[in-house]
Amino acid sequence: MAEFLYRVGRWSARRAKTVVVAWLAILVAAGVAFALGAGTLATTFSIPGTPTAEVTDRLQSDFPDASGGTGTVVVQSADGEELTAAQQDEIAGLVADASEVDGVTAVMDPFVTEADRATQQQQVEDGRAQVEAGRTQLETGQAQLDAGRAQLEAGQAQLDAARAQAEAAGMLAQAQPQLDAQQATIDQGLAALETQQTAVDDGASQLEEQSAQLEQGATLLDMASEIRMVSEDGTTAIVMISFTDPQMEIPQETKDELVSVFDAAPADLDVHLSADMTMGAPSIIGVGEIVGLLVAAVVLVVMLGTLIGAGLPILTALIGVGIGALGALSLSGVVEMASVTPVLGLMLGLAVGIDYSLFIVNRHRRQLKAGDELHESIALANGTSGNAVVFAGTTVLVALLALNVTGIPFLGLMGTVGAACIAIAVLIAVTLTPALLGLVGTRILSAKERARLAGTVTGGSGAATHGAQEAHGATPAPAEIRPMSTGWAVVRVVVGIAALLLVALPALDLRLNLPDGSTEPHDSTQYQAYSTLAEKFGEGQNGTLLVVADLPAAEAGSEAESMTAQVEIAQALFDQDDVVAVAPIGTSEDGTVAAFQVVPAEGPTSESTEELVHTLRDMSPIDGTYEIGVAGSASGNVDISEKLASALPVYLAVVVGLSLIILVLVFRSIFVPVIATLGFILSYFAALGGVVAIYQWGWLGGVFGVESPGPILNFLPTILVGILFGLAMDYMLFLGSGMREAYAHGAPARLAVVQGVRAGRSVVTAAAIIMIAVFGGFIFSHSAMIRPIGFALAFGVLVDAFVIRMMVVPALMHLAGDKAWWLPRWLDKILPDVDVEGASLERRHPHVTAGVAEAAPEDDLDKDTAGVRG
Repeated sequence: MAEFLYRVGRWSARRAKTVVVAWLAILVAAGVAFALGAGTLATTFSIPGTPTAEVTDRLQSDFPDASGGTGTVVVQSADGEELTAAQQDEIAGLVADASEVDGVTAVMDPFVTEADRATQQQQVEDGRAQVEAGRTQLETGQAQLDAGRAQLEAGQAQLDAARAQAEAAGMLAQAQPQLDAQQATIDQGLAALETQQTAVDDGASQLEEQSAQLEQGATLLDMASEIRMVSEDGTTAIVMISFTDPQMEIPQETKDELVSVFDAAPADLDVHLSADMTMGAPSIIGVGEIVGLLVAAVVLVVMLGTLIGAGLPILTALIGVGIGALGALSLSGVVEMASVTPVLGLMLGLAVGIDYSLFIVNRHRRQLKAGDELHESIALANGTSGNAVVFAGTTVLVALLALNVTGIPFLGLMGTVGAACIAIAVLIAVTLTPALLGLVGTRILSAKERARLAGTVTGGSGAATHGAQEAHGATPAPAEIRPMSTGWAVVRVVVGIAALLLVALPALDLRLNLPDGSTEPHDSTQYQAYSTLAEKFGEGQNGTLLVVADLPAAEAGSEAESMTAQVEIAQALFDQDDVVAVAPIGTSEDGTVAAFQVVPAEGPTSESTEELVHTLRDMSPIDGTYEIGVAGSASGNVDISEKLASALPVYLAVVVGLSLIILVLVFRSIFVPVIATLGFILSYFAALGGVVAIYQWGWLGGVFGVESPGPILNFLPTILVGILFGLAMDYMLFLGSGMREAYAHGAPARLAVVQGVRAGRSVVTAAAIIMIAVFGGFIFSHSAMIRPIGFALAFGVLVDAFVIRMMVVPALMHLAGDKAWWLPRWLDKILPDVDVEGASLERRHPHVTAGVAEAAPEDDLDKDTAGVRG
């Protein structure tokens, strides 16, 4: 690979314009593809196969009216007073305009809804009064029937007595016709009474049935009483919008058009749109990101000494992320892509793109200062440092692609897009960077450096030798270097590990979810909508749940039985802790599916709501009859967080195994890969601990712009594994390879540790600062999803580079001594020789002047490790 890259570098330098034009053509092509193929980015996340997804899919097929997503718009009077009749009319106008938007199935006028509720309540009261009146009438009628029956019974008694007297007197035959006539009259009266009694009984039965239905309706109204569309003080109203598409699939165009409608609201109304209405794609570049780039530019100027040298890595990185981001966005029309995906690719592409180009530029500059011919220096820098860049980029690429093993589609796509951006950064580093170096020529050096180089070349071989040693960053002779003391090594290990363990402790309290309106900046419309809903209507209104129940076929066929079943289900749901309201949404056309809106006591990301989701699912089947399922945004977020949490250990195990294999190949050691991998795990959890402390607990919230702490972005821990692993391997490679080469060239193990650190620390320090600056720029992004990712990556790089790689690992290797490089003989025989730093290439291609070639033997170590350092 080193020899191939050497030839690529030489070819690119000699055909610089061709290479530059080719990459610019690719950038233009990516822009055209973006213009033609870009689609809508998803602002929500879903995972097929989760309980929420299954319920949503079923609703789409069996109950499409309840399967669409919803949006919330909060409207207040601008003066804080009760909404007037004129303002209510203005709201009605907004509702009518919003109803005309494509993709919207219904928009609820809050005042009409409240009027309907009041009408229903009045109907219940009127119905109860009518029932009581009916009962009074029935009781009166029953009393009359009872009195008539008593009279007839008394007449019957008198008739029976007269009959007995006539029989005793022997006059029965003469009295019989009269007695029979009287009996017929009594019988007719009794028959009439029975008919009337049947009518009264039927009336009573119907009245009780009506009363039962009325009480069922009253019960449902009572359970839904906390679901208000207008606040109790009359100052705030909620406009509920129903969409044709499910929540996860609402087109951004539909949301944008609705935003335009409500942006045109009259000045006497304050309109706030909830996060589910306004969460679009985060901005690609903001002020924070630009500041991060400026910091990186300052670091490059300080390290490289020239504006051209500093600008070249930034230019190549920008071209790379332009191609990567535009290329990814061009696929958003055919692939469901989360809005954060291209931003993640941008973040990675900028950071590694600058660093990878820096490694090659820095090596080339050192070689030029040593007197190398321009194209030969570019080729050799590409074959040595470029080889290390390819290896380092491959580790990051593989780690990101491994996100696909989690089985989570949107996370796998993030990893794939991130890997593509890394691949582009590597390709640009080993082709476009040599081409640009060829174009700028010796101007990559400052005027003083060029003057010094001219004087050095004319000054003879001895001067050239000294210049080569200085330019290549040769470490002082072994006699001038002393290993660290064992006591100091112990202190470094104890302090470093203890500090990181302390920082990692908050990770034990890690809670995962997706950001909601409560985590947005307090001046944003999303936060205003969230806080207003919580204040005026209760926190649970921000994260209602959708419960779907199966009704048996027998009950589905009867309206009365269906109503009874709905009341039973609603009552069972309402009786649960942390449920403040339940309202039936309706039933499917065949009556076999009923849907309910459940309002929890707290917000969608609270622990109580998360527990409530599990509690409701555990209730199924209710009364052993009604199977239920839970859906909704809050439920979906819970499912995604749990799915991600369960996938994290598997992914972490894959990455750790990959880390051990790569490091064993590179360092031909058992001890070094183990401590390097354990160090990565420690820095990973330290990064998570920092994220929890700031974004979940709210520590230093004012510094980092965290106004409302909450759960951590649910896919952050997983994505952090892949990215931080790749970057940690970069730093371990550039520092550890120097130690390995020094030890292989005969330096004592403990001395080799110091030589390796001194050889690589400058470039690793610069690279780490650049990455921290780039990632740190995203900490102040406007997107609540991007901010914690930027912090986690910046803080993770900080602790891994400066605490683990430069402090703890060297100290542990000092304590291990020669044992640090022990490898079983059988394993040593089967392992391939991975010449990451391209030392063999340097031996095949001498790259210094004759005088430099005659340098002292100790310079060999510097030449062999220059690829690592530069």
